[in-house]
Amino acid sequence: MSVRVLVADDQEIVRTGLTMILNAQPDIEVVGEAPDGRRAVELARRLRPDVCLLDVRMPVMDGLEATRQLAGPAVEDPLAVVVITTFDLDEYVYAALRAGARGFLLKDAGPALLAQAVHAAAAGDALIAPSVTTRLLRAFADTGPKAPPRQPIEPLTDREEQVLARVARGRTNNEIADELFITLSTVKSHVTALMLKLGVRNRVEIAMWAYETGRIRPGG
Repeated sequence: MSVRVLVADDQEIVRTGLTMILNAQPDIEVVGEAPDGRRAVELARRLRPDVCLLDVRMPVMDGLEATRQLAGPAVEDPLAVVVITTFDLDEYVYAALRAGARGFLLKDAGPALLAQAVHAAAAGDALIAPSVTTRLLRAFADTGPKAPPRQPIEPLTDREEQVLARVARGRTNNEIADELFITLSTVKSHVTALMLKLGVRNRVEIAMWAYETGRIRPGG
């Protein structure tokens, strides 16, 4: 069964390119395109795609507000949103992840990583381009909300701390399994436990929590 995707970008050539790349995948289908955030929200609510691929900077309504309306904490039945943008340490990216986005990619990420991000989001996982994960989170660790970081419901185990650190550094589940010599299913169980203990929705928020609490530091 194909993953149904909505693509939103104010540049027609970018929308067309992304649509062509995704439709070339055997198990992905672009079901709608939008030139701005407001239209993206309207289409997404009507079409209920599996994944919404949103540019950060769009007219009428930007990707941040569109993400909040589609995937924010107040949304009863949130959709999966992946933010795609050019990378210039854009403050909107951090805010979009805060607003509920499940992933972040560069527009030059390439077909393979783009498809991987779409599949991850559709499966309830999250993916940030590995090449920019730590750079992005480090850049905004000191510019995010200054409220005290929320404390875990229960103390983290040593193994959970190890998994936490690797999630924050952008490791995939397979990479974490290899590094810690544990099974893939065990990694997934630890990630699920981390989300429950930290009160977060996905591995993007796990990573942000690790930076906000100082467990992972720039250069660390």
